[in-house]
Order: sequence, then C-alpha cells, then structure tokens
Amino acid sequence: MNLAGALILAAAVLYVTFFPAAGLPALGPAFNPTTGAWTMAADAQVTNRMLHIAGLRQPVSVVLERDGTAHISAQTDHDLFLATGYVHARFRLFQMDLMRRQGAGRLSEVVGKAAVDSDRFELQLGLLRTAQAEWAQLQTDDQSRQALVAYAQGVNDRIAEAESMHQLDAMFTLLGYQPQSWSPIDSLLVKGDMTQTLNFTDTPLVMALLKKSLGADLSSEWFPILPPNQQSPYDIGPYAKPTIGPIETMSEVTDAEAQSAAALHQRLAALPAGLVAKGGASNNWAVGGAKSTSGGALLAGDPHLHLTLPAIWFQLTMDSPGYHAAGVGLPGTPIVLIGHNEHIAWTLTDAQNQQTFFYQEHEDAAHPGRYLWNGSWQNYKTVSYEIPVQGAKTQHLDVKLSVHGPVISERGQTTSVWWTGNLPSQDLGVLLRIGQAGNFAEFRNALRGWLAPTHNFIYADDRGNIGLISAGYYPLVAKGQPWLPMAGTGEFDVIGTIPFDDIPQAYNPPDNILWSANQRQVTSSYPYYIGTASNFFDAGYRANEIHRVLSQPGKLSADDMSALQTDTRDSLAAEIVPVLLQSLSKERLNAKESAAVDLLRSWDFRMETNSAAATIWWYFWGWYLDETFKPWWKSRAVPVDYGVVFNALGQDLEAWTLHDPGNRAFSAPGVGSRTAPDALRKSFHRLIGDAAKLLGPEPRSWSYGKVHQRVLENLAQISGLNYGPRPDRGDANTPLAAGGYPSTDGPSWRMVVDWGAQTFQAIYPGGQSENPASDWYTDRVDTWWAGKLNPMLTWDEASSAAGAWTWDLRP
Repeated sequence: MNLAGALILAAAVLYVTFFPAAGLPALGPAFNPTTGAWTMAADAQVTNRMLHIAGLRQPVSVVLERDGTAHISAQTDHDLFLATGYVHARFRLFQMDLMRRQGAGRLSEVVGKAAVDSDRFELQLGLLRTAQAEWAQLQTDDQSRQALVAYAQGVNDRIAEAESMHQLDAMFTLLGYQPQSWSPIDSLLVKGDMTQTLNFTDTPLVMALLKKSLGADLSSEWFPILPPNQQSPYDIGPYAKPTIGPIETMSEVTDAEAQSAAALHQRLAALPAGLVAKGGASNNWAVGGAKSTSGGALLAGDPHLHLTLPAIWFQLTMDSPGYHAAGVGLPGTPIVLIGHNEHIAWTLTDAQNQQTFFYQEHEDAAHPGRYLWNGSWQNYKTVSYEIPVQGAKTQHLDVKLSVHGPVISERGQTTSVWWTGNLPSQDLGVLLRIGQAGNFAEFRNALRGWLAPTHNFIYADDRGNIGLISAGYYPLVAKGQPWLPMAGTGEFDVIGTIPFDDIPQAYNPPDNILWSANQRQVTSSYPYYIGTASNFFDAGYRANEIHRVLSQPGKLSADDMSALQTDTRDSLAAEIVPVLLQSLSKERLNAKESAAVDLLRSWDFRMETNSAAATIWWYFWGWYLDETFKPWWKSRAVPVDYGVVFNALGQDLEAWTLHDPGNRAFSAPGVGSRTAPDALRKSFHRLIGDAAKLLGPEPRSWSYGKVHQRVLENLAQISGLNYGPRPDRGDANTPLAAGGYPSTDGPSWRMVVDWGAQTFQAIYPGGQSENPASDWYTDRVDTWWAGKLNPMLTWDEASSAAGAWTWDLRP
C-alpha cells in the first residue's frame, strides 16, 4: 500500500509538472533554473545601470528614489514617452497585460473557461472597438499619437530585454505564456478599462425591477431624481436656461420589460467585480490663497478605488522640453493623470452623472433580424470575434449593433446599451494639454475635449487661484424616463450633451473653498437632468463633512488638508445618534443597553479602531435599515437585494428620521402602524442583543477594530499575496472612506499641494513593483495606513537623495 501510494503521488507530481490540469498551468516551467520563478529574486534587484534602449534618439536619465518613485528626464518628448513605457513595463508588465487582455476580451486565452463570460461581455460592450476608433481618429502629427507610439516602443523594448535575460514576471511562467507586443491600442484599452470601472452602470435595470415590484408610488418616493437629504453642492448657480424641455413621464414597466431587465441584471451581477460600476467614492478640495496660512492656494485629493497589489497607480515625474509633470499615471498609459507641473496642480473625483442608458429594441416576426427605429426597419450591424480559451475550444461570438449601441441581451426583449464610454474620446490628448497648462484658462480649455468618464477636476495654481469643473459628456434625452430602460424606436434617444459652459463649474468663489466628494454638484434649480439620487450620486455625507471643516473660521494649512483626508467623523452619525438617544430617553434599559447609551452620549462620532461607540453605530444603522425596509422587500417580493440601493434608501431614512418621522415607510405590511422613534427603539434593542452574542457581554469591549478591517487584494487574486486584513478606521461616510467589511476600496492616492510653501506631498498604498520578492511591493503601505505623506521630489532633489539609483538609458 505504501509503494502504491508513493507511485500514485509521484505520477501526480510528474503530471502537473508537465501538463496543465483543471485550470492550472503545467508547473514544470516554474521550476526551470534559468527561466522559472527563481528569476523573481534577480528581477527584484535594482542597481545603477547603463542600458541601451532601441528607439531612443538621445540619452535619457532615470532616477529611482529609495521607494522606487521614478524620475525620467529626456531631451525630446519622444524619448520621454518611450522611456516611460520602458519603466512602466520594467515594474508592472503583468499588470499591464492583464488590463489590456480584460478590455480586449482575451483573458480566457491564458486563464481558461473561468474568464469566458467576462471576455464575451467585454467584446459585446465594445472597449476594443472604441479603442480602435480612437486610434483611427488620431492624425500622424497629433502629439498624443506620437506619445502612444513612443510609449509602445518602450514597452516592447522591455519585453524583448526581459525575454532575452529570462526576467519576465513569474506570473507569465506560472500561466504558461509570453506577453505579446504592446500597441498604442493597448494603451487605449487600459484607459477604457478604467472608464468602465467608474461609470458603466446597471441602475436603469435595477430601477425597472424596483418600480415593477414596489409600485409607482413607493418607487417614485423612495428613489427620487433630487436627493431627499441636505447636501452641499459646490456650484450654486445662477444657471443658464436649458435648450430642451423637461423630462416627461412614460408608461409603467410591463411584465415583459421587467422580465428582460431581470435577465440582464442577473447576467451583469454575475460578472467579475469591476466590470459594472457600483458607485464611487473620492474626495478633492481646494483652498484659495486668501484662506491659506502660507498665502498660496492649497489642493488635496484622494481618489477612492479598489485597493490592489500592485497598486492601480505608478508614481513618476516626467521632464522634457514640451512636458513637465509629477504625480501618478496608470501603467499602460504614457502620461500623468493626477499631479502637478510648474504652475498648476489638479486631481479628480467621479462626477456621477448618468452615462448609461438601456434601450429595448422593437422587433417582430414579420421583420426577422431587424428593428424599428424612427419609423423604418433597420438592419443590425454585426461584428464577429474568436475567443481563444486555454485548455478548451475557441469560441465564436457575433455582436449585433443598433443605432443605440451593442445588443447585450436577447433574453425576452432585445436590449442594447448606449454608454458614453463607447464614444471615441481623446482623453490622453486632454491630459497632455492639462500637464502643459499654465493657468486656469488653459486648464479649462483642455477639458472641453474630455468625454468619459465624467470627472470633477479640481485645480489650484501658483498665483493663489482655485477652480473646479465637472467635465465630461452629459447626455441629453429629449423625453421619457432615462432612469429606466426606454423604447428604442427613436423618440427617447440621446440627442446631445449639455453645453460645456453650462456643466457644473466654479472659479475663485467668494469663500475661497471648493470641494467634491461624488455628491450632486448643483442645486435643485439646475435646469438639466443629470441623473437621479440613486444613479448614483453619493449621499453627501463625506462632502458635508469636508465642507463643514473647510468653512470654519480661520485659515488653513497643508497639515489641515492632510488631517482632513484621514478624518473619521461620520456626519450621518452626528445627525442620527442624538435622535436615537432622544427616542430612548424614557425607555427601560438593561445593563448592557444602558452602557451602550452611555458610550453613545460621550461619543465624538469618529470611527476609530478603539471606539466601542463606533461599533454600536456601525451595527445600529444596518439594523435600522433592515427594520424599515426588509418587511417591504418581503411583502412586495422585491427581486433586487436592497443592499444594491443601500445608499439611496439611507438618504431616505435620514430625511424621514429628521423631518418626517410619521412616514408610511415605517409602517410596512405586517408591522403595523408606527413611527421613526418606534423603529429606532426596536433596532437598538435588537442590535445590543445580537452584538452581545457576537462580541461579548461588555459593550465597552466592542472596539471598532474588532468588526472593521481593511485588506489590499493581490491583482491576480492570490490571497497569500494580499496585505491584511488589518483593523482600520473610517466607514463609507467618513472622509477616510472605508466602506464594506472587509473594506477593499479606499484612498488609492493621497496628494496635498501647498503652492505658498512650495510643498508637494503624496502617498499610495502598495509599492512601485508588482514583484512580491521586491522591496517595492508593499513598502508604502504602513506610511499610507498611518495617514502620513511622502514628499514629491523633483528630479534634482531625487538624484541627490540617499539611496537613489540611476539608470543611464542610451540609444
């Protein structure tokens, strides 16, 4: 038996060494002493080097700081972008390859059947078609075209070097493939991936299912166009008159429409995380020189994204005769996306206006393969793709296109999607012009060409000026209900965009502060439709807290900006907890409940890891939502998990608790007549009982760190290469955003600029290298976790700093 067992084990080891099995690659190549995983250690070493790079026209100097921040100085713009491609690929090639494969629908080729659904959807949606169209639009003398070509050459130089030196990332070896040559279209695909993550939504499908199950009365009340709670818009008008009439109403959602929406919603919900946007969370603000202790403008920003290892961002400075910028860019693209130059600084948040519309095409048996539009029958256009699948047969896919966009569902009524991300948009050229801008007029003019995703671009310059522009494409629909799937017969089509001069924006306001945190940017008198409260503007709590801090008397410093980025005060808790305590003032409480009340009474509403009151609030708000809405969900058989509309319902609950405690929502079927105080008390009692079972009988021991953690997830989904989970502060409503459990999203890059003091500071969680054997894999995480920032050095400062390495790149 021992001999038989040994033989079986040996046979199994030999098999997986030389052959792939059950989605796993053959492991033998990983142990190859020349080309296998052992090269990770050699690849992690960084030294002073002189390198010959094909395609360079003049020598380029690259300085790598102690933490890997790259400073690239070139004598020509072409060489700058080429060297940037080389440096990106040197540290992030596998990440770049995954991103382009996702956008191009080619993940199955290397990971097998598990990615087929993702590939099919991406090819239907059309990132590849859009990237190809964007590339075709660029003229040969266009600066962004030249940047993309040079960047691709630099990436390919690194691929050739790595292959010749057997230093490709170990993940290529483990998955058993080699990266293909990089092309300019690949960079445009990476850009498209980010656009999709931020603003391709399924909200109209969700709204259709809610309207059908809850009824028109409740769905209209609970999911209004304008937010029901108090918010802090930055652009308060006056506004221009609209060029089209107001949105009109349409018929109710039919059974057929609801069934089609349900089928497509289920399909989208089953896709991997990141392909459908689930709501954004980012902060930025600026302070004019008159309100700054240094006398210069201040700027702060922290875009909140999925926290991954390697990180989404790569930090660098880029210097050439025509381009000077410092900050972060996306590996795979040739420019700085967020940062500063010699005169201006900028950062961004999601604008959150509706940019995804679903159309149900009208077909009938008498006109097979055609659809009715503007009174005549149209032929669908068709694009065909082959999807290679590792370990399985190649799959064929035909994608149908209507005038509205790609058909993404034929279950029930044929549904196509109109999405701004499918409009060819020369965003890289816009970012190049932003990096070259020297004042607000040039900055604003550059943003006229920005389409998607819509962003709140905030600005501060070396003359004390500040500005904010919510730039992008704001679709105009002539009539109908665009927050629901609409008929594709023509009368409800997108007919244009809000004029650039009418989009939300501000410059040097009287109070010297500007801010955005995904809240609705304008007041209720804004004349254009830009989306509903659930599609999906933030509830406004982070924006309210940021505005509260910035608007206090006195001047502000860079340290104040940094402190606000890590502020854990929950403004929703500050509103609701006093009402909860009032409702309990005459209630008979047991010892645990009394202790919990004492903790809440003395709480400062900050979500700190050592706070027991923070834990009580964390659990209470969830119970309060359950107590109010779950009976409705059950009685109306709502097919949508109410967690999908958690934020929208939370705004309602806040408004009713404070201003409409007798709202009918508290008296769900089967619950009986009651008010907000009744629901508050019941939720509190349930919370304390359940928390005692989970956390122990003593409320003072219920520290928030026990129930709230954060984790940085490895991009290849190898959990052993994650960082955390680790207790952390904040929640979804605090400026230090940390929603969910465990929290996997948050501030992906923090930057603070003080033009008066000429200080530039920043940090992101992770490191410059994707190689787990490198010192630059997680070396920035502890600094980021502690809420600290690193100085953003110039090329001269970096070259003389301790621990820096220099690469001399030559033709």
